[in-house]
Amino acid sequence: MTDVTITGTGVPLVEPGRVGAGVLVRHGNIALQSDAGRATTLRIAEAGQSIDDLTALFITHRLSDHLTGLQDLLFVRWLQNHDAFVPLPVFAPEGPAIKYLELMMDPWAEDIAIRHSHASREDRPDPDIQAFPAPEGPTVIWSHDGDDGAITVTVTPVHHEPVSPSVAYRVDTPDGSVVISGDTRVCDEVAELSKGANVLVHEIFRTEFIRPFMAVAPHLEHIADCHADSEELGAMAGRVDVPTLMLTHMIPAPINEAEELEMAAEVRANGYNGEIVVARDLTTVSF
Repeated sequence: MTDVTITGTGVPLVEPGRVGAGVLVRHGNIALQSDAGRATTLRIAEAGQSIDDLTALFITHRLSDHLTGLQDLLFVRWLQNHDAFVPLPVFAPEGPAIKYLELMMDPWAEDIAIRHSHASREDRPDPDIQAFPAPEGPTVIWSHDGDDGAITVTVTPVHHEPVSPSVAYRVDTPDGSVVISGDTRVCDEVAELSKGANVLVHEIFRTEFIRPFMAVAPHLEHIADCHADSEELGAMAGRVDVPTLMLTHMIPAPINEAEELEMAAEVRANGYNGEIVVARDLTTVSF
């Protein structure tokens, strides 16, 4: 069985009950995390996953709401492994995200030095940076051969301009596949990556719901331009015919069950007939 857990459904603004963006995919003893927004470490622990046993982490793009929890995650992994610390492999496309990974621990130099002195250790919490070229199409960047079959991670470019590069990931396990969109407009690249997948985890922006507010908040129009319109998302998911669509990174986030149902109905009205999961933090689906 493969479990897909949304470790955070939040956006840059603070929303009670919703921490920063992230998705955890688990099969057997393999645990793969995509992104690490605020408080990701807490949600991973609440999902019953040991930080020590994370296999790898994959970054979709360099924006703060997808990365501010990463330093905490790395420190926790380091601090609770005094004698058996293994740096966490962190994958990201070459460019701004890699620059961030290379510099992210510099402000903590004095903290690390104090811990070196007090704990008599010389290692650091730095990630094991795994840079890959910004992809032009679907590219396998990680694989594992287990007793029950292979697991692979494939990356493809998406459209979150002006943030570039931005990517989506597909995790294939012996049970099936899940695609994680990252932040993007609805695009052919995600549609192609989602063919034959069991689950599509996708962000959503309710353009028509928000349009009346754009006159007084013009920046919302720019946000709409680089996120996935709900109507277009429903049409795309219908064409791809993915069995389960998990909605996350929702703008605006539903504040009650009635609004969750309204969001799902909006997507379904545009051609999608599969299962719609309006995710809350720690929502999990399995295949």
